[in-house]
Amino acid sequence: MANYKLKITEITPIVNKVFKIRTNKPENYKYSAGQATDLKLQYKEWENQERPFTFTSLPKDNYLEFIIKTYPEHEGVTKRIATVGVGDEFEISDAWGAIEYKGEGVFIAGGAGITPFISIFRDLNQKGQLGHNQLIFSNKFEDEIICFEELKSLLGGKFMNVITEQKGGELPQGRIDKEYLKNHITNFNQHFYVCGPKPFTKDILKALEELGAKADGLVFEK
Repeated sequence: MANYKLKITEITPIVNKVFKIRTNKPENYKYSAGQATDLKLQYKEWENQERPFTFTSLPKDNYLEFIIKTYPEHEGVTKRIATVGVGDEFEISDAWGAIEYKGEGVFIAGGAGITPFISIFRDLNQKGQLGHNQLIFSNKFEDEIICFEELKSLLGGKFMNVITEQKGGELPQGRIDKEYLKNHITNFNQHFYVCGPKPFTKDILKALEELGAKADGLVFEK
């Protein structure tokens, strides 16, 4: 795979511990909505520490954008990213990823797992093809919901939120489990797009299969 050097042109905090980072776009760089890349920070002792991040820009944009959640408590790339600035450099690989749009369905995301879906929804919106797609989004706290207003504007009543840890907020509390899916989805013969932490994805896929979802209708990062 080829490698490409990027220079950060913009950094914007968007919610708690989450940043939008934009860079230049290498000439002829190609990717599809929902795809990711392996990213390396260009700092001493970090050049070989690569992590996957999803593009939230659109393939036709003249820049690259990443929405990245940082974890100050974890000693690693996601902690170091919180300290980067305009003019700093990344290195990325060619684009890759199994999450791509295959038709209308239900998108189920946990936390930063929303990022491939942001690019897909933005792409569908520009094409006038959002249709009847639904999104169920799980977060621990309301102030961690990435792109809440944008997603609400795009999807309206087809955007559902579930809060797992915060008490007394405005949004529904609970977990996306088999019972939740059974109560909120009437058709399991459609596409399901799932992205989030590995245990979250594993549990959701298992529940969907038990409720009748077909294996070839499940889209997730393998």
